[in-house]
Amino acid sequence: MSTQQTVIDFEPVGRRATAQPNETILQVAQRAGVGIMAVCGGHGTCGRCVVQVRAGQLSEPTAVEKKRFNPDQLAQGFRLACQAKPLTDIKLYIPPSSMTTTQRTQVEGKEYEVEFEPAVKVVRLKIPPASLEDLRSDAQRLRDVCREQCPDLDGRIDFTLLRQLSHVVRQHNWDVKVVLRQTADGHEVIAVLPPAQIPLGLAVDLGTTKVAGYLVNMETGETLQAKGIMNPQISYGEDVMARITYAMEGPEKAETLRLAIVHGIEDLAKDMCKAIGAGIDQIVESVIVGNTAMHHLFLGLPVHQLGTAPYVPAENMALDVKARDIGFRFAPGAYVHLLPNIAGFVGADHVAMLLATGIGEAPEDEVWVGMDIGTNTEIGMSARGRLLTCSTASGPAFEGAHIKYGMRAAPGAIEAVRLEEDGELRVRTIDNQPAVGICGSGILDVIAELYKRGILNRRGAMSEAPRVRPSNDGRGHEYVLVPAEESGIQEDITVSRGDISEIQLAKGAMRAGLNLLLQTAGLTDQDITRFVIAGAFGTYIDLESAITIGMLPAIPRHRFVQVGNAAGIGAKQALLSVKRRQQAVAIARKAEYIELTTDPRFTGEFARTIQLGQPDAR
Repeated sequence: MSTQQTVIDFEPVGRRATAQPNETILQVAQRAGVGIMAVCGGHGTCGRCVVQVRAGQLSEPTAVEKKRFNPDQLAQGFRLACQAKPLTDIKLYIPPSSMTTTQRTQVEGKEYEVEFEPAVKVVRLKIPPASLEDLRSDAQRLRDVCREQCPDLDGRIDFTLLRQLSHVVRQHNWDVKVVLRQTADGHEVIAVLPPAQIPLGLAVDLGTTKVAGYLVNMETGETLQAKGIMNPQISYGEDVMARITYAMEGPEKAETLRLAIVHGIEDLAKDMCKAIGAGIDQIVESVIVGNTAMHHLFLGLPVHQLGTAPYVPAENMALDVKARDIGFRFAPGAYVHLLPNIAGFVGADHVAMLLATGIGEAPEDEVWVGMDIGTNTEIGMSARGRLLTCSTASGPAFEGAHIKYGMRAAPGAIEAVRLEEDGELRVRTIDNQPAVGICGSGILDVIAELYKRGILNRRGAMSEAPRVRPSNDGRGHEYVLVPAEESGIQEDITVSRGDISEIQLAKGAMRAGLNLLLQTAGLTDQDITRFVIAGAFGTYIDLESAITIGMLPAIPRHRFVQVGNAAGIGAKQALLSVKRRQQAVAIARKAEYIELTTDPRFTGEFARTIQLGQPDAR
């Protein structure tokens, strides 16, 4: 094994990094901020961190790699980043299916009107300059003028701002914008800006996989920028439990995870600010929502109790935290507001979705359901004055995890499939690129089409048909979607019996969760009057495919509405209105959480819903 440092060139991202002795490629990539998939957290079990070494020497293939690759693939330089260690300087290529940085993200969501009543107030002040005749302190001078012009906005001054105040007011000739923030005991002066600068607000939907950000003018409520990125924590584990496990390995690793997302959000904010010619020090208020685990990892709260029964959060109340205490370089006294969590697996992002879509305050004589489909799927239902919620594990399969040719929504991913009655197969890829894998909406379509044509039975087993062949692993059959000569990876892209089983598990858990909410309220799926589908994956799925395989109930299509990133819109509403924050607190208090892992009904319901098609009537 090499005892000297080596250099790795990562392409196509154009990044170069130094590897320490005995480090794996994945470890170097994580340090360098190069996004390589690590679904299993780097333990070699998922096979997602495939790279191709173009030059240089590596350690001998491990047993895990010999099982994953055939001799020809190893000869071509294909390796697992979590297993391979450089012995010399190397150049490697990261295939699109292994990258975390090129995926399609979504920030759009259905907008709902909200009264503009933010937690911060902005006032233009012309402060009398200091003189020999007026020896008041600069801070007192500001307070006095503020009290004269806005008696109801008198407040203390943030200490970090106080250190800068004398310089700022003189730099701008005593003509400034003062930003005051509403607190429990009055107001606090949190920023003093030049008169021409716009005070900015930042709303963030912190997803397990994707992060959506919105930059807002805090004087008018206008949305100035919206942008999405992949959550940089993916390099340390794709799902919530993998990250909890990583964080539990020690304080240093927990802090590594925390800083990864803090830096990711700050970089996202910088990009949006740069687009309008502003700096992040103009951000005076932010609202961040995420599931309970993301919330805790972001704040540095303990997460071990989330990983074991009874899965309780360390904190579930709404919080106001100084941005600087988290590590953000926003305005001196800026705050981060976090909406309340409901339970260990239903967090503030679900509260934000219920807030934005109106489900949290739906009419009592109607039944409204909200399903926020992501790496985890949260389901909320308003019925007969009750608000019921639950969470199911789903997204990893829909986003490519455990699917042989699965990948996230990136160029070349198969996103739509249709099998005509004459047997002709139509495949559409993102950006019309040569197929390199299949994303969630595509795998859903394939299964629905094969089921409709009788090629799949309710258990998910394949019958003989064109394009069906025995799997190479000897475990049942597989369906050839794209032959090697037409694909972008020079091998057949297939859907196997194992892939179908993964989707059955995910859709079965989702449907079982929905059915248990309905049973708890004494209702059936036909009682649903409005069915809201939220989340990036939910935006791109074909409703007919989802109904065909039984993921969604067979109710009239006009009752469904796909709203996009409702959690992000809810976060933005909370940024714009303190009343919406109060409503979010009321929603969280009202919600009745059902823990599916301990519900005795779940196993039987899951057994019914795991089969393809609509579950049999009870």
